[in-house]
Amino acid sequence: MHDVAWSAGGILDYIDVLRQVHEDYIRAGAEIIIANTFATSRYMLEAAGMGDKVGLVNVAAVNAALAARDSVSSGRDIWVAGSISPMAPYDDSDQTPDMATMTASFREQARILADSGVDFIALEMMRDIDHTRAAIESVQAVGLPLWVGYSCGIDGSGTVKMVPRLGGEYRLEDVVKQVRVPDDAVIAIMHTQVEDTSAALDILMAEWHGRVAAYPHSGHFQMPHWQFQAVMTPDEFLAHARRWLGKGIRAVGGCCGIGPEHIRVLASELA
Repeated sequence: MHDVAWSAGGILDYIDVLRQVHEDYIRAGAEIIIANTFATSRYMLEAAGMGDKVGLVNVAAVNAALAARDSVSSGRDIWVAGSISPMAPYDDSDQTPDMATMTASFREQARILADSGVDFIALEMMRDIDHTRAAIESVQAVGLPLWVGYSCGIDGSGTVKMVPRLGGEYRLEDVVKQVRVPDDAVIAIMHTQVEDTSAALDILMAEWHGRVAAYPHSGHFQMPHWQFQAVMTPDEFLAHARRWLGKGIRAVGGCCGIGPEHIRVLASELA
């Protein structure tokens, strides 16, 4: 991990480790893996002193995921997604670029990911209206299938809001109503605490009648080593996943803190 560019920092120096992580999830039963491009936008890499390596880093991340898929004989169809996010350098919303810069970055990264061979693009940690609209348009321009991933939390009054903030404060309900997502897309509640996911799914599914997925996170990471603490057990995660599937979601998985051991239980018990 990199203090500025997060997971993007390890792609070139630890590419074998990255491929092995993907392989671990495939062996555990994952049917979708997401390439490590969450933090590989131009503005993120420029802030980390890697602005001249935007193409190289994104392509390397996709190639690691594709190589993992090719190397594991799973007997299943495995889909590789590219990730695009509005993640700000240093995880500091004050460092978020202006909309013109962000939109140009979305377009550039979507084209690189499409040309690199991903099956679809997952927009991750979408948490406002304007950035989400710009990101959707960027993916539509390259003609790939689309997932839109919303990140939420519940405040003290019980309201489900988008987190972390990019500037303004938005309720999930308002974002779902105001952002036009293509009918053939998937909307996911992702990078949301497991315990908050059911409430977010209820709001989403009251307004959106297309396909829905959930891949939340659990626990928190401990600096400076980025190791997660207080992650719920696989059986606890399974119990939540059963409830989400009962609501009618089409895919379930995990984000931060959710390891291969969690996916292994899901694959075994929910097949």
